Amino acid sequence: MQNELTALRPQLLSTSDETERLMIKIEQDTIAVEAKKEIVACDEALANEAAAAAQAIRDDCENDLAEAIPALQSAVAALDTLRPADITVVKTMKNPAPIVKFVVEAVCVMRGVAPERKPDPETGVPMDDYWAPAQKMMGDIRFLDALRAYDKDNIPGDTMKRIRQKYVHHPYFDPSLVRQVSTACEGLCRWVRAVEVYDRVIKIVSPKKARLAEAEAELARQMDKLNEKRAQLQRVTDRLQALNDEFAAMTKKKKDLEDNIELCSRKLDRAEKLIKGLGGERARWGRTAEALGARLTKLAGDVLLSAGCVAYLGVFDAAKRDEVLADWRAACAGARVTCSEDFSLAATIGDPVEIRQWQLAGLPRDRFSTDNGVIAANSRRWPLMVDPQGQAAKWVKAMEGGKSDGLVVARPSDPDCVAKLTEAVTQGRPALLEGVTGQLDPGLEPLLLRHTFKRDGYDCILLGDETVEYNQSFRLFLCTEQCDPQFPPELAVKVTLLNFALTPEALQDQLLGLLVAEERPQLEEMKNRLLVEGAGNKKQLKEIEDKILRVLSASQGNILEDETAIHILSSSKVLAEEIAAKQRAASETEAEIDQTRDGYIPVAEHASVIFFCVSELASIDPMYNVSPCVRVLVHVNSIPSLSSFSLVLSSLVRVCVPPLDP
Repeated sequence: MQNELTALRPQLLSTSDETERLMIKIEQDTIAVEAKKEIVACDEALANEAAAAAQAIRDDCENDLAEAIPALQSAVAALDTLRPADITVVKTMKNPAPIVKFVVEAVCVMRGVAPERKPDPETGVPMDDYWAPAQKMMGDIRFLDALRAYDKDNIPGDTMKRIRQKYVHHPYFDPSLVRQVSTACEGLCRWVRAVEVYDRVIKIVSPKKARLAEAEAELARQMDKLNEKRAQLQRVTDRLQALNDEFAAMTKKKKDLEDNIELCSRKLDRAEKLIKGLGGERARWGRTAEALGARLTKLAGDVLLSAGCVAYLGVFDAAKRDEVLADWRAACAGARVTCSEDFSLAATIGDPVEIRQWQLAGLPRDRFSTDNGVIAANSRRWPLMVDPQGQAAKWVKAMEGGKSDGLVVARPSDPDCVAKLTEAVTQGRPALLEGVTGQLDPGLEPLLLRHTFKRDGYDCILLGDETVEYNQSFRLFLCTEQCDPQFPPELAVKVTLLNFALTPEALQDQLLGLLVAEERPQLEEMKNRLLVEGAGNKKQLKEIEDKILRVLSASQGNILEDETAIHILSSSKVLAEEIAAKQRAASETEAEIDQTRDGYIPVAEHASVIFFCVSELASIDPMYNVSPCVRVLVHVNSIPSLSSFSLVLSSLVRVCVPPLDP
């Protein structure tokens, strides 16, 4: 990564230089484009003015033509009302009415038909007679078509002048009057009047059309010039856009390089943190992995022995357990099943942190008691603990009683025993059933066998005569104070029998603690505090190690890219180092305390021997049965007042072995 980071830096510098040059070029071209845009904007303004002028002329022409076009359409419509038969009727008139002759005369003038010169019948003066030429004109079969195709845009000025002077304003030239005489002449009259209107309007529009043509020509010239300027602007703009695209690409490349450099830098930083954080653990984890690898080859045999211990050895004392385990190891060796030579039930299926918590709760620290706790935690059946000294009940009450859900304590002789157990089952609370004898209430058999069933989607169990909801968090512990209980086989197969009888090692440790607490209370208080702190530290270390392994296994891809994982690993390692430092200091202090406590071990050993000697006297005569609590109390009371072991011994004998005579 360091080499990659070194290679990326020159690329970033080169890309930055290219980006700067492009930026300067873009600024220059942008100025040219802006100047070109101003020129084009001026040309567009001129073109818009020309277009506006042309449009104004065009609108004026259209407004004028709005009068002429309807008139022309009206003339055509008037002609469409005529039929050849109507024209024939007019043509064959012998003595046409003056109004008819007047209309036909106007049509002749429009078509340029020359009249005949005849004398006036009344005055004899020669006059223009249009009737004979008109009859000849109307006799043409294409007469109506000729009128429809009349060249209305090129009518001679004299013709229109004569029409306006003589005919348009004459009273006879009214279509409504003409219709009373002849419908055919009405159409001809309307046609003449419409052509006159069109000619009058078109004479006004023609100059405007000429100006419109000039304006459109100027507009076309301006548009050609504008289009040329626009093309030039487009070329410059395209070139500028290409530069901008190139600049964007270079900027992106620069950003990518910066991101890569930043990522590499972060990876290097994370790698350093990871190396510093986990580098020191390499040797320890390597040893742990090596040890686990060695244990893996013997795992099958150790698990087999552990299963046998949980299933069968709970009822036996320590010596018998060791004897049976030796036989089992020999059998495994004969069957070529590899087992650990130093097999330990607690090391195989026990949790060191959990065991430490048990010991803080009062479980004796000897191997025998620890194995009992492991069996109770891993057995599928509820544990029935043979507890003549009350050690197991005390441990369960201390371990479960301090939790938020609380411990339910009951005895089979209690009238509300089933009710208490029902409450614990439904609420998922732990329960301790003390004083168990050879028989139990048959109603508790489903609870011992965990015979649950489903009802309405919930786990239920039959307890007594009542079906109750079964909470999976429920746990049951059974205890008997009898030294040698006689349980029937039908009960023994439903529970896991555990021998919790007090061992000499456990008693010695407890008496040592009592002795040191009386002689050196501050020392014992510090010892207990260190035990609690050590248990908490080990628990935290175990949680941190599990967290580190969970983060490492859950990380996808390159872990250096997972900042959250690196932060978790770094902070976890820092916390682990702090805890480990505290643990080392606590271990050193604990070793010093243990060295001081060892001076009291001989007294505790002899007191333990006396304790068990007195216990064996009960086998001679029941009158020697003395409560273990009384014996311990005698030991405690004798400490401040007696200065020698012999006096302690004599005191215990006097209390535990009363005289035969009162």
